[in-house]
Amino acid sequence: MRRAHLDDLPSIVSLLANDALGSTREESSLPLRSCYVDAFNAIDSDPNQFLAVAVDDEKVVGTLQLTFLPNISHMGAWRAQIEAVRVHEDLRGSGLGRKLFEWAFDQARVHGCAMVQLTCDRARPDAHRFYESLGFVPSHTGFKRKL
Repeated sequence: MRRAHLDDLPSIVSLLANDALGSTREESSLPLRSCYVDAFNAIDSDPNQFLAVAVDDEKVVGTLQLTFLPNISHMGAWRAQIEAVRVHEDLRGSGLGRKLFEWAFDQARVHGCAMVQLTCDRARPDAHRFYESLGFVPSHTGFKRKL
């Protein structure tokens, strides 16, 4: 696991696009659209953001975005938000996803977070089971609104 570099971006976008939902909302053709580079630069320059990649033999095989969020609630406890988790299709079921999350939990502890949270699309029941196996509890209903 390491911080993503700009030259990892095509591999990250390819991972995000390589599933039923991602294929409808991502565009991985090269050259990448500038919106991806702009987003990468914003994430990379923010000290409360960490775009991580799992690398095997110099190939990006997994990714997640970790965001550290200060809060007033829960007595001012910081939270870590995990988003955009993907594992290369050839490695799904290999334990890499669990390693990604264990790494993220360790990073959250180092940053003084009291909890880790994530959202997951309802159309991903396998992911729901995986997250529950990691100790996540479906305690809230999430809402999103496109602008």
